[in-house]
Amino acid sequence: MRTRSVMALNPLGLHRVVYHEWGSADNERVLVCVHGLARNSRDFDALARALSRDYRVVCPDMPGRGESDWLPDGVAYDIPRYMSDMVTLLARLDVEQVDWVGTSMGGIIGMCLAALPNSPIRSLVLNDIGCFIDKAALQRIAQYLGDHRFSSVAEVEQYMRRTYSAYQGLDDEQWQHLAKYGHRRIAEDQYGLHYDPRIAEQSAAVQDEDIDLEPFWRQVSCPQMLIWADQSDVLREATVTRMQQIRPDMDLYRIPGMTHAPSLMEAEQINAIQQWLRDNRVNN
Repeated sequence: MRTRSVMALNPLGLHRVVYHEWGSADNERVLVCVHGLARNSRDFDALARALSRDYRVVCPDMPGRGESDWLPDGVAYDIPRYMSDMVTLLARLDVEQVDWVGTSMGGIIGMCLAALPNSPIRSLVLNDIGCFIDKAALQRIAQYLGDHRFSSVAEVEQYMRRTYSAYQGLDDEQWQHLAKYGHRRIAEDQYGLHYDPRIAEQSAAVQDEDIDLEPFWRQVSCPQMLIWADQSDVLREATVTRMQQIRPDMDLYRIPGMTHAPSLMEAEQINAIQQWLRDNRVNN
């Protein structure tokens, strides 16, 4: 794994976006993997290792998460900012097209980029996110975000085990990996989660309105795979049906009995993404 960074512009200055790479730097096939709202790039370590045989895999920490800079006060954490940062990243990578895997928020960013004219997104894998998110799901997410404090990394791990019900299939080593990269040390014997608490404040401010992305979804013309955890409150069955109606050629990978959002750390999930990307390369 190689760790690099790129400076991105915001209205008050510049901020550093850190990204991790796997596979050959000369590989013209580039896969970008983008994490969810309160997550970070190291969620994709297992997926990146598996796919690095086929791709140059690039996993950024979005601003305010992981090793990337927090945005200055007065600059919003929002989708237009993330899109701009990802275009900056793609320019640094010096590639014209990429395949994209996005979990939740990362899928929204990918969908919005794929909807643009002259989009660099060649194919799109959406992990448990669709063209409509109702406010009840946003309110649930807002409840677990915040400036949580812990006395040990073990406490961080226990918090994650309680919070991320979709990750029940992970083993102890994988949970330890999530806790290792999902915490930040604040002071002696005091730890927090590895994101800017201001993200929680901004999420709470928009939790009372549904998010309708159908106009963007209608503009997405690249090949798509939708991963659906069929007990998800973020991606409802009605939304999946609507997305299929708009894009009948969309491939659906349904995970029975799982809640939001699949970790993409389990072998079956990794294999499904790997096979779809390979098939898509052959057919296109």
